Amino acid sequence: MNSRLSNRVNAMALPMTIAMAKKSRALQEQGIDIISLSLGEPDFDTPELAKAAGIRGIEENFSHYMPVSGFNDVRDAVAIKLLRDNKLSYQRNQIVLSTGAKQSIANIMMALVNPGDEVVVPAPYWVSYNDLAEYCGATVVSPVAGREQDFKISPAQLRASLSPKTKVLVFSSPNNPSGAMYRQDELEALAKVLMDYPEVVVIADEIYEYLNFGEVPHYSFAQIDGMYARTATVNGMSKGYAMTGWRLGYMAAPEWLAEACDKIQSQFTSGPSSISQRAALGALLAGPEPIQYMVEAFKSRRDLFLKALSHAPKLGILKPPGAFYAYVDVRSYLNSRYPTSNDLVMYLLEHGVAGVPGEAFGTPGYLRFSYAASQSDLDRAAERIVQALNAL
Repeated sequence: MNSRLSNRVNAMALPMTIAMAKKSRALQEQGIDIISLSLGEPDFDTPELAKAAGIRGIEENFSHYMPVSGFNDVRDAVAIKLLRDNKLSYQRNQIVLSTGAKQSIANIMMALVNPGDEVVVPAPYWVSYNDLAEYCGATVVSPVAGREQDFKISPAQLRASLSPKTKVLVFSSPNNPSGAMYRQDELEALAKVLMDYPEVVVIADEIYEYLNFGEVPHYSFAQIDGMYARTATVNGMSKGYAMTGWRLGYMAAPEWLAEACDKIQSQFTSGPSSISQRAALGALLAGPEPIQYMVEAFKSRRDLFLKALSHAPKLGILKPPGAFYAYVDVRSYLNSRYPTSNDLVMYLLEHGVAGVPGEAFGTPGYLRFSYAASQSDLDRAAERIVQALNAL
């Protein structure tokens, strides 16, 4: 800890997903053969339609300051997408474009949360939710849903987690790290509980929406009766369109919350990259059809990777209906030498595979492997994982 730094930065940890990726790169630079399945990034290039729209933006001289919330035509395109894909009607003044979905979530947290408030973050959760809430001074309450309940919390768990201090509920569906998806009836059951807590705002992180393998229909929380006026829907271009480096996310919410996020963003970063916005415009208007080849590839990889992992007989495996992660239960492999999944992930790193331990996601005893990698790398990684686990 550095005394010259602020308490907030000293208290903030580096996300374990990034830490594991850094460790993998360091070993690879030493010439060690490491297959990294730690980062959540599509291994595809950005589709041509988005790149072409970005190039047009450069040629048309979109090189000046842009509105804080984004260009009107791009916000209108987000509104078109939300109506087309999610049956949600928003106006441009309810939409804020940001430098990635992470900034959208940070903006919302800063707009809503005061020190002493509580934020409910069901586990397993994405690594940054807790830090963002705690940065705002909140206490995080995390009901845990393991493999036994498909990584989805029950209405009873939600009710037990809520209190008069609760300000925000944040969750993702499809979920990172588990790939789990809430069905419409499951979301409606959670919403029924929230009716007794009318001040709670929901952040529905839908960044993996398009990475859906057709086994569970995607349903937006804001579609539920009574939830539209208290839900901030967050999405972006990174996962579905393989535009991670373009850094373009967005949120759609009640106008009062969108205005607050615009105010915060105006002080931190102003509007997101003008060229990224032009590229996003092309992708948003095209819809999900042009990127189905990615979805089909991820589904095929999922099936082959999980089949290969099944040769480790004590490994607990659920087939995820969305995202591109295998979140496997390794509790049966923990022992006195490797008592935690954090220890086990380091053991697997010695055998040439980098994953992320469940401690990062609030569920110790699990490991996350990304199958956003080539099939050959996944085959080799699965062989190494199985051999290492079966040797315990």
